[in-house]
Amino acid sequence: MRERVIFLLLGLMIGAGVLAWIGDMATPPPEPRAITPRGDLSPGEETIIALFEATQNSVVSITTSEARVDPFSRRRQVVPRGTGSGFIWDDAVHVVTNNHVIAGASGAQVRLADGRVLPAKLVGTDPSHDLAVLRIAPDGEVPRPIPVGDSASIRVGQTVLAIGNPFGLDWTLTTGVVSALDRELEEPGNRTITGLIQTDAAINPGNSGGPLIDSAGRLIGVNTAIFSPSGTSAGIGLAVPVDVVNRVVPQLIATGRYHPPVLGVRHDERVNALARRQGLNGVLVLGIEPGSPADAAGLRPATADRAGRIAPGDVIVSVDGTATESSADLVAALDRHRPGDTVTLGIGRAGREMTLEVTLAAR
Repeated sequence: MRERVIFLLLGLMIGAGVLAWIGDMATPPPEPRAITPRGDLSPGEETIIALFEATQNSVVSITTSEARVDPFSRRRQVVPRGTGSGFIWDDAVHVVTNNHVIAGASGAQVRLADGRVLPAKLVGTDPSHDLAVLRIAPDGEVPRPIPVGDSASIRVGQTVLAIGNPFGLDWTLTTGVVSALDRELEEPGNRTITGLIQTDAAINPGNSGGPLIDSAGRLIGVNTAIFSPSGTSAGIGLAVPVDVVNRVVPQLIATGRYHPPVLGVRHDERVNALARRQGLNGVLVLGIEPGSPADAAGLRPATADRAGRIAPGDVIVSVDGTATESSADLVAALDRHRPGDTVTLGIGRAGREMTLEVTLAAR
């Protein structure tokens, strides 16, 4: 009898639970909350959106590959190597990117914003400015080139946008400001890239080679590197300024190499450093290449007497009024010019200062 009562109670409890569950199922769920109208975007937001939409199709994703030979089977395999960014330079569909994006690769593919993947041909490289040019041959619609700006108008504090493919996340937009100008970057092989733009727009691995644009939608730099202990963005990104790009890229397209303007003097920073300790500032002219612009202008090199004592010759203290305290300063000052340009050299000679007009030559 007792067991029957217990079973009866359990049955009633289960039944009540089922009825409650059915009742809950029959109760309609609450309505979604009403959407609060946002209102218009701010003018600044509208501008950034318009700039991104106008530039996005001109930016590309670059995937490089490397040919390897299996040491056992001796079979040649093509394996992925790395990724980067680039952008359309001209109507001939040349693509500008960083040299380090394609360095050491045996092949590259370019992916456009519409999803087309195209093989790329290497046109030219310039490791001294970390720039490279590829070329693609798309069928159908060709993305338009990004309008080119100028370096002289860049100001610290102005708004900039970086577009690229960080960590494989395609067509990513980051914004920031120009944080500083004329930064330097030490590259492998004791090579220094000078005159770089510093920005706090987030730049991460994969952004390399992408464009840095201003608030007018003009190209003002090519994103090239970051300063970061962790390897990710720490708010210090560097870009090659557009004036350098606009000087180097046409030469890469025409000849495959960059030919800097030639002065024709030999100098050595170690000697300059020793001279500075003795109060002699500038770049010591250690030698003159025969027939060079320096030779034609009458620059005088250092000489040595029979006892091996060195008599200083001319010291280059400025180029067009810009001080040249080191060999890197001199190279950077000359690199702002093209072969055929005439520059004014400030010279220290035998304790007095003078100027010389020199027309730079092509190598």
